[in-house]
Amino acid sequence: MAEKNPLEKYEEAARKFVDHPAIWGIDTGDEPSALDFPHYGKVIDLVNTRFPRQFAYLNLYPNYASVAKTDDVERVNQLGTPTYEEHIKRYCECVPTDYICYDFYMYSASVAGAYENLRIVSDACLRTGRSMWIVLQVNSSRPEEWTSENRLRFQAFSAMAFGAENIIWACYTAGWWHNQVLDSQGNKTEQYEKMKTVNAEIKTLGVPYMKYRRVSTHLVGFDRSPFLEGVNQKPIASLDTGVFFDVRDPDGGSLVVGEMVARGGDSRALFVCAANDPLDKAPASQRVTFRVGGERMVRAYSGNGNAVLERDANGTYSVEIAPSSAVLITAD
Repeated sequence: MAEKNPLEKYEEAARKFVDHPAIWGIDTGDEPSALDFPHYGKVIDLVNTRFPRQFAYLNLYPNYASVAKTDDVERVNQLGTPTYEEHIKRYCECVPTDYICYDFYMYSASVAGAYENLRIVSDACLRTGRSMWIVLQVNSSRPEEWTSENRLRFQAFSAMAFGAENIIWACYTAGWWHNQVLDSQGNKTEQYEKMKTVNAEIKTLGVPYMKYRRVSTHLVGFDRSPFLEGVNQKPIASLDTGVFFDVRDPDGGSLVVGEMVARGGDSRALFVCAANDPLDKAPASQRVTFRVGGERMVRAYSGNGNAVLERDANGTYSVEIAPSSAVLITAD
């Protein structure tokens, strides 16, 4: 990249650039090798200086990109590092963005791979004080298969359980793969209403969600789940955080639980994603139960607004979660 696109080319482009309020960001590249991260660090600095009204955008590979390998057969090395964790670490060392953005197409890869990728990137964001951005799948790699509404929900809400703050959907328009939101003539497909519905839920839930930041993520009740193969995080039967106690699905189901703290104040929160059925084969609601220590005001929010929060005589709270959806539970 330093040879093909030296900094002089960016300077030349900057001189020709006509600023306009419709231009939100400057795309500096997509899925670079770690070998180019030092150069991209210089590019990001230059773009931030020359285009102060826009942000410099750079998107990274998912963990199913190929890694460095030495054998008798020459092979393409996409990551430029021996492991994906090293790829992300190298990015953080070289590229001065306040976010890490990567794409992951769960229904052309795997659910377990998505969890592992979320774990690596969200922990790197936590260590370096960055925001996590993620590009998710709305189209499909097989023409006979349409990504369902619940599959859209699960991608977004499982990412939010790991602290995602920016959800980007690929791909809205025809160009690669199949069954986009708009077809090659620009007509709306069945994906349009699905995306409209799910985006509205993300926006509604995002209002209280963005008052908090993620500090850890827990895989609760996954002992019988087939979706953790290769994930370097052990599941737990129930969760105690010091504020929330015995957090679990009473029916033994799987929950992805993001533990969160308020960006200001003493409030604590859990972002709970229903994870029994990420492939949307047999959609059914789940329930999360928990207790809260101390005298705290407890509220619950869903993608449709306030969620119904029940409390029994023993002080155990309970809230229902729609299939592949999520609730935010706060304790003030």
